Amino acid sequence: MTYSLGLDGGGTKTECVVLDANGQVAGQGVAGPSNPLRVGFAAAAGALTLAARAALTSAGAQMTQVTAVCAGLAGAGRPSVANRVLAFLTAEFPQAFVHATTDLEIALEAAVGGGPGVVLIAGTGSSAYGRNAEGKTARAGGCGPWLGDEGSAFDVGRRALAAAAVARDEGEPPTRLAERIFAALACSDWDDLTERIARNTDEVFPAIFPVVIEAAEAGDRVARDILLHAATALASLADIVIRRLGLADGEFALATSGGALGRTALLDWPLERSLLHFAPRARIGPLRVSPAIGAARLAKRLAASHPANDSRSATRASRSLRPCSKIRIWIRPTSACSSSARIYRRRFSSALRGADSGCPTTR
Repeated sequence: MTYSLGLDGGGTKTECVVLDANGQVAGQGVAGPSNPLRVGFAAAAGALTLAARAALTSAGAQMTQVTAVCAGLAGAGRPSVANRVLAFLTAEFPQAFVHATTDLEIALEAAVGGGPGVVLIAGTGSSAYGRNAEGKTARAGGCGPWLGDEGSAFDVGRRALAAAAVARDEGEPPTRLAERIFAALACSDWDDLTERIARNTDEVFPAIFPVVIEAAEAGDRVARDILLHAATALASLADIVIRRLGLADGEFALATSGGALGRTALLDWPLERSLLHFAPRARIGPLRVSPAIGAARLAKRLAASHPANDSRSATRASRSLRPCSKIRIWIRPTSACSSSARIYRRRFSSALRGADSGCPTTR
């Protein structure tokens, strides 16, 4: 028996699925985050290994029985990142065809296979990706928390904490949302919270997301406004892709995926309304097949199209999936330059939105 193995890695967790020769799920495994740009390559490689071994154990299969592997990772749009992941997986599975790409490509595969459609992902980060009937692809977002990730769990958490900080600065009594945040994070005061953020932002801001949902559903106005802003921002990412692919007036599948969606109507409903405004004939719904299964299916499909003697060759990320590879930012982390940092962040974000929409980048 031979198997195909698919990996879906993000900023929160890594999922692995093993498919048998008939395309049926034979085993599954889960591990920690594997976005190399957030957790580093060593941690990402460790998570990929743990998830793959757990899935193979679940399937009762050996690594030598795997003939095709695909890993779709957040952060792997950069060719240098994809190639390092590819080299690692090729060493782990020397007998198999290996493909390294982004979480966007495997989500689209899970949604529509090789056909036309759009996927909108909102988890720790946010992005949109699509393909039209002519095979043209487009993407928006996916540039990380400094330059984007609008509407993501990270963004929602950051905005909630920023709102609490403004209320504190203005001398207002602690809001119910702020109290919930401190309780959820087990922080005693602002100094404790600031130190936590300085150590690892990914352990703080995404963890606030469920607190915002809880507060919003309890009627907190600030929390509801934050979720409404997230819905608008996510819909804008999808709109960029839809317009670039010429899909606005057509009928196509628009799948949503990621841990930030499907958790509250206060985010999902305004998001769907906004998406229908941009694409009235779109068939909108949550992704019914997991991206990890999409990765395993893609691995099998690509392996079948490659010659046997080319099955171990590197597969590079496509140009349309490369995010912001030549932008570097140096910001001194002092309070004196906090306003300047925000200004430069807005300028870079604006420039990136222009790049996503296909417009010439302005100075």
